[in-house]
Amino acid sequence: MNVVENVREALRSIRANLLRTVLTSLIIAVGISSLVGILTAIDGIKGSISKNFAAMGVNNFDISDGQEQGIRIGGRRRKRFTPIEYFQAKIYQQRYGHGATVSISTTISSTAQVKYRSQKTNPNTAVVGVDEHFVALNDLHLRLGRNFTPADIARSANVAIIAAELAENLFGTETPENREITVMNGRFRVIGILERKGNMGEGGNDRRVLMPIETARQLAGQQQLSYTITTSVPGESNVDFYVGEGRGLMRQIRRDLPGQPDSFELSRADAVVESIDKTSSMLRIGGFGIGFITLLGASIALMNILLVSVTERTREIGIRKSLGATPARIRQQFLIEAIVICLMGGLAGTVLALILGNVVSQLVSQGSADFVVPWLWLLLGLAVCVIVGLASGIYPAWKAARLDPIEALRYE
Repeated sequence: MNVVENVREALRSIRANLLRTVLTSLIIAVGISSLVGILTAIDGIKGSISKNFAAMGVNNFDISDGQEQGIRIGGRRRKRFTPIEYFQAKIYQQRYGHGATVSISTTISSTAQVKYRSQKTNPNTAVVGVDEHFVALNDLHLRLGRNFTPADIARSANVAIIAAELAENLFGTETPENREITVMNGRFRVIGILERKGNMGEGGNDRRVLMPIETARQLAGQQQLSYTITTSVPGESNVDFYVGEGRGLMRQIRRDLPGQPDSFELSRADAVVESIDKTSSMLRIGGFGIGFITLLGASIALMNILLVSVTERTREIGIRKSLGATPARIRQQFLIEAIVICLMGGLAGTVLALILGNVVSQLVSQGSADFVVPWLWLLLGLAVCVIVGLASGIYPAWKAARLDPIEALRYE
C-alpha cells in the first residue's frame, strides 16, 4: 500500500466518521486561527503604526518635556524638569542651522468641546497651537482649504484647521470652509480640513483643532504650557550628527550641566519604530502561547478520535495484515489520517485567521491599517498542523501496528 492509497483510505475513514472528524477539525481550526489570527493582527497594527511614524521621515526628531516625578526606576525617583518654555523653543528655532525646518507646537487642552450653531462635540477634542510648518512635518494633508501662513501666526489670527471627524460631526454635508466654530469660548473661522489619519495618537488624530500658536497662547491665558519642537533636517544621511547638534543646542539653552542627564526628551521616528518592533515581538510570544494551549487541547481530542478509530477498525487492520501489510504501512496509514484531519482544520483556520486578524487590526487602527497577508504565518500554521497531526497520531498508529493479526480477525 503506497502513500497515495493511504491518503485515499484516510479520506474514506473521514467520510465514514464525518461528524466526529468535522468537530475535531473545528478544534484544530480554532487553534490555528487563534495563533495565526493574533500574529496577523499584530502585523497589521504594527504596519499601521510604523507607516504613520515612518511617513514623518527618518530625518525628523522631536524635543519635548523630560521625565515626570513620582516614578521610580532602579530604586531612584525620576527628577521632574521644568517644561520647555516658549522663549526656549524660539531660541532653538532661530539658532539651529544646517538648512533644517523647525516647527513649534503646544497642546492647550485635550478635553475641549467644539460648537457650531446647535451642534457640539464630546469634550474629548485636543486643541493644538502650531506654526506654519507643523502640518507638513507631521505628515498631515489638507482635504479642503489652506494651511496657516506666517501672517496668520504673526497677527494671532482667529482661524483654525479642524480634523476630519470633527468636520463630519459638526457640519455633516455642509461645506466647513469659512464657517465659524466656538472653541474654549473663542470664535474661529475654519480655513482647512485635514484628511482622516486614524486615532492612534494621544487625543485622537481625527479629533483635533489646530490654531496659530500665538492665538493658542493667548487663549490659554495663565495656563502653564509646554512646547514640543520638531526638527526636520535635509536628507537622510548624517541624521545622527544632526540629532547630536540638536541635543547639544537644547542642553545649552536649558543650561544642563556637563555630566547631568538631559532635562528634555529627544525622540526619533525610527527609534519609535524600533520600540514597536520589540513590543510586537513580545506580543507574538503571547500569541504563540495562546495558540499552543488551544492546539494542545485539539491534539488530545484528535488522539482520542484516532484511538477510537483503531478500536473500531481492529478487524480491518487484521485483514490488511493477513494480506501482507507491514506494521510500518499500518503506522503510516494512521499517521497520514491524522495529518489529513489536521490539514483540513488548518486550511479552514488560516482562512478564518486571515479575515479575523485583518478585521481586528482595522478596528484597532481606526481603518488606517493595510490588508495583510502574512504568508510566513500562514505557512507556519500549516506546518504546525502537520506537527500536531504527527504528535497526535504516533501512539494510535503504534497501537494499531502492534495488533496481532489473528486476534484482530477474531475481534467483533
